[in-house]
Amino acid sequence: MKSKIKAGIVGGAGYTGGETLRLLLLHPQIEIAFVHSKSQARKPVISVHYDCLGLTDLKFENKINNSIDVLFLCLGHGESKKFLQENKIPLPLRIIDLSQDFRHTPKANLGKRKFIYGLPELNRKAIQKAENIANPGCFATCIQLGLLPLAANNQLHSEIHVSATTGSTGAGQLFSETSHFSWRQNNLSPYKIFDHQHLTEISQSLQQLMPKLPTHINFVPYRGAFTRGILATTYLDTFLSENQVIGMFKEYYKNHPFVQIAPFDVDLKQVVNTNNCFIQVSKKNEKVVIISAIDNLLKGASGQAVQNMNLMFGIEETTGLKLKPSAF
Repeated sequence: MKSKIKAGIVGGAGYTGGETLRLLLLHPQIEIAFVHSKSQARKPVISVHYDCLGLTDLKFENKINNSIDVLFLCLGHGESKKFLQENKIPLPLRIIDLSQDFRHTPKANLGKRKFIYGLPELNRKAIQKAENIANPGCFATCIQLGLLPLAANNQLHSEIHVSATTGSTGAGQLFSETSHFSWRQNNLSPYKIFDHQHLTEISQSLQQLMPKLPTHINFVPYRGAFTRGILATTYLDTFLSENQVIGMFKEYYKNHPFVQIAPFDVDLKQVVNTNNCFIQVSKKNEKVVIISAIDNLLKGASGQAVQNMNLMFGIEETTGLKLKPSAF
């Protein structure tokens, strides 16, 4: 593209706002027009995001400039819809929302705005034509990527069992008892057993590929004693051989640059600080076991948002997202 795309960030002082800012500052085809934050208005961006020292002289603003091409909403759940209702955002301006406000099909419209569910490995063609994107949840992304190839091949016929552990940044930046260092460190705890909010969007995506989905998802999420990343273990019954299942995964993801089928044991350090998802597939007796891992703030949030932006504006999909993992 000849001229740079102008982007604005709302909720720029939080975790996903900061990650989106870092990615866009280093994106070769993006110019950041403003970073909005009510709580930090008029303060330098580096007063919150210290690691951006030397990268930007931007200050947080409390007003919206509509002279941009794309707006990233990095707000809490319920806040994005409220923000759009309170602010007049012209329809030609594209929106990428990182909250859960528009992910579910019955809630995907707001006035004349229609939000497309932004999982590129499921909806790439729709994303390329979209004006508004509902960015997927972090647990939902990790778990869906471990199941989409089976759904696409009509191979989800038994109950699905998932256990997944997330880092503390998944809870957001606001203080809570379960994100406090003294509670989280050297600790592990389940929560929202079989009742996590991401189950709705996971089922919605699987039914998109396999409309007569006969199965139930049993999901046990855990809070981990680390800051970044999600590791999910998914298993279900199958009559397919291990090679058949691995073949399905390789075929499904052959044109998706951020998903890799690993020939080794997967762990978080392989994907943290990247937009990648590593998946390991094996067969144990009659069950297929799928290990999937992502960085919850990147492929599970801001990285995927930038990936969606690239697709929306016809930019090569991996631009600005060739990131280095923390291997050790």
